[in-house]
Amino acid sequence: MSNQLGFSLPVPTKQQFAATFRTVSRFSFWIQLLLGAISVIALLLAIFSRNLSVKTDNAGTGFAIFLAIVGSLLLCFRVYWAFRYRRLARRLQSPNRELHPRKEDIIQVLQIGLIVSLVGLLLAFLASEVSVVVLLAKALAEPQGLAVYNRENVIRSLDIFVVLANINMIGAHFVGSVTSLGLLEWVDS
Repeated sequence: MSNQLGFSLPVPTKQQFAATFRTVSRFSFWIQLLLGAISVIALLLAIFSRNLSVKTDNAGTGFAIFLAIVGSLLLCFRVYWAFRYRRLARRLQSPNRELHPRKEDIIQVLQIGLIVSLVGLLLAFLASEVSVVVLLAKALAEPQGLAVYNRENVIRSLDIFVVLANINMIGAHFVGSVTSLGLLEWVDS
């Protein structure tokens, strides 16, 4: 792909790639873990802050929470996968050549990480879109400057927490996608 853009990355030696792979995977792991933890905490706050005594007929919020939960599960898998990157990099840096993974194995692991990140990115994007549309509908349904007549149209903290969780998940999946794509491009050249 980089050849199509008019430039090419230098072909790395195995040790150069292993050092870069380990550094990038370490940053990717911690950034995804941090953003994922923030997302899960915000999602848990959203789920447990729901007032069950107030009946709301808003399927959009429930669907957004469902998508956010699935995106969180994918993010948990992606954090594990980033940790696996670190183990692969350690094996590549080992002086024992028999422990080194094959290039095809590394490419396959990077491709799986990229696919999971892209699916998670899509789900988190859809969940955030649904959440924002629900918020917009509630804001537009309530007349400005008047007392609240319909409790279903009140924007609750639940709605904001779902949006926050989805935005952090988008960031975490984006970091995973970029690291997988960059490493895949570099090792595949």
